[in-house]
Amino acid sequence: MGTKFGDIIRAETITLNDLSGREIAVDAFNTLYQFLSGIRQPDGTPLMDRRGQVTSHLSGLFYRNVNFLESGLRPVYVFDGEAPQLKADEVKRRRDIREAALKTWEKAKAEGRIEDARKAGQASSRLTSDMINESKKLLTALGIPVIQAPSEGEALAAQMARDGLVWASASQDNDSLLYNCPRMIRNLSISGRRKVARSKTYKTVHPEVIDLDFNLKLLGITREQLVDIAILVGTDYNEKVPRVGPKTALKLVKQYGSLETIESEKGMELKFPYVEIREIFLNPPILKMEKVEWPDPDSDEIKRILCREHDFSEDRIQNTLSRLSKTLDELHGSTKQSALSDFF
Repeated sequence: MGTKFGDIIRAETITLNDLSGREIAVDAFNTLYQFLSGIRQPDGTPLMDRRGQVTSHLSGLFYRNVNFLESGLRPVYVFDGEAPQLKADEVKRRRDIREAALKTWEKAKAEGRIEDARKAGQASSRLTSDMINESKKLLTALGIPVIQAPSEGEALAAQMARDGLVWASASQDNDSLLYNCPRMIRNLSISGRRKVARSKTYKTVHPEVIDLDFNLKLLGITREQLVDIAILVGTDYNEKVPRVGPKTALKLVKQYGSLETIESEKGMELKFPYVEIREIFLNPPILKMEKVEWPDPDSDEIKRILCREHDFSEDRIQNTLSRLSKTLDELHGSTKQSALSDFF
């Protein structure tokens, strides 16, 4: 679910080329679910190999990351570890939604309702341990670092950005900001046209960068107060307070200073352990790292995973790898630097 306070956060539109030469920590699960949801046939059926194994995530990872590498962007994929116990209800809620959507998809497909089947199929996306393991293998073969987080991946990505191991983290969830990520990239994996929910229209989506300190100064609050705002509008660990949106939450926090004061002086009853939730964001588990390296892609291993294990076209994969090799040779010999610092 993540935290929905986009109405009060300001972002700057950028292009993929603006990130050339930058290291970006990517929320792996967030990205894989995007691929599993979006890369499907018209009736909602995911891409599969001849053995019926889903390959949507592998297709998305391969072609999207080739695009990243050709643009000079150096991604690092951070995978979630064990979720905090307080997230158990949210995990169950998501599982129940997927299971209900799967039944709806099967029924709609059997009845020939293609559009209904497509929507339900997208909502039924499920990420298995086998998919996670083969995603890690493919990324490693592409020369892209894979990091296993002790808990929430966004928390570790934020730490990596603070420690200077990467320039920013990339996710669709605003939680990255709550974990004190200095810069967050949004829409990195879904640039282009995107269908507007519950309509037949499309809108153009561009990558955006959100600077945490810039926004805190603009809003006149501290990071701790931003966490309190998030808790009021709902997180993965608690339901939102009824009739409180981002703007109202901002007003309350600026007026009263903290959730404790809001509860004691305004008399608003908060029926969740907000002190414990706040602690998840302010003091997540950390992982000591000194550096991150990007080795050259292993073409033979990439072809083994995609072509021999999952029936991808060897000619198409080889052509893409040849193009990537040529581009990487040119980039390694270039001193091109990103001018993204001009934004802030």
